[in-house]
Amino acid sequence: MSAVHESTRRSRPTVARGSTRPTSRDVAQAAGVSQAAVSLVLGDKWRGRVSEATAERVREAARDLGYRPNLAARNLRLGRTRTVLLVVPALTTEFFAGVYTGAARVAAEHGFGVVLYPSPEGIGPARDPFASAQTALDGVIASSMAADALTAIRGEALPLVMLDSDPAGSLGAATVNLDIADGVRQVAEHLLSLGHRRFLHLAADVPSWTFEVRARKLAARLAEVPGTSVRTARAPISIEGAVVSAEAALSAPGARPTAVICDDDQLAAGTYKAARRLGLRIPDDLSVTGVDDLALATAMDPELTTVHLDAELFGEHGMRALLAVLEDRAPENGDIPVQLIVRSSTAPPR
Repeated sequence: MSAVHESTRRSRPTVARGSTRPTSRDVAQAAGVSQAAVSLVLGDKWRGRVSEATAERVREAARDLGYRPNLAARNLRLGRTRTVLLVVPALTTEFFAGVYTGAARVAAEHGFGVVLYPSPEGIGPARDPFASAQTALDGVIASSMAADALTAIRGEALPLVMLDSDPAGSLGAATVNLDIADGVRQVAEHLLSLGHRRFLHLAADVPSWTFEVRARKLAARLAEVPGTSVRTARAPISIEGAVVSAEAALSAPGARPTAVICDDDQLAAGTYKAARRLGLRIPDDLSVTGVDDLALATAMDPELTTVHLDAELFGEHGMRALLAVLEDRAPENGDIPVQLIVRSSTAPPR
């Protein structure tokens, strides 16, 4: 028997004339349940206490009436702000905009708000965005690329979920990662199958775990194939920086690489420009790959072969992991799968 009394369902009334907003009592009457049941369902604490059918009926009634809980009053009772800080390297990056969108979607479903906070210059310390972050926030989700910002905002003292972070040495109570090692493996397998043996790795010049993983996995996989060689050039994550680094690497003495593996789509775009300056055609003279699958990937000519990273799903998983930490539950295990999207920037070497 349900622990909460569920009264016989009655016809749904409308909100009383002159009422400024529907109340939980209106929802209870519309769904034919008690106010206690409404509180459990809308507070996401109904499992094992009311039936699935009743929970859906309450949610439907709330949607029909346009009911929104009075979060301010509830937060005063609970002593919680229901606010999460998302710390990212930069606001202007399409990937992290997707992470925010996914995190905010899940947060809204649970009555939380997400404050987006960028670490200046992509990495390094950041000022405390609140007078006292520890009392203004319930938790933090942070990219490892912006981890240094946590010290200034005292984020490490709050419930913390790290994105793109080494699980063995993470500051957080949980880590959420994309399977970036498998993405690099897919790139290497694709280029090797085309016959490439001379590679340039245009690596992001950022001290971050995710880029260290890419370098290690790529070097290890290519070393397994006799006759392969790989040189590494580093560049800041910008098209301009990539142009300089790629042009220098591609014009260096010795046999020119036939394929450039870039840590990021922006680096790939810079490689395109460098190749054209040197009179090289893509993919006839040079194959190029990226990582992220930004809108930029299909705006380039030829369209870029790249690893698709689902940024919104990444944000969703990050927020669900933080909710689990806040509720003393174990977050889901396992990295988020990634997929190589083969387009026109790769071909067999001449």
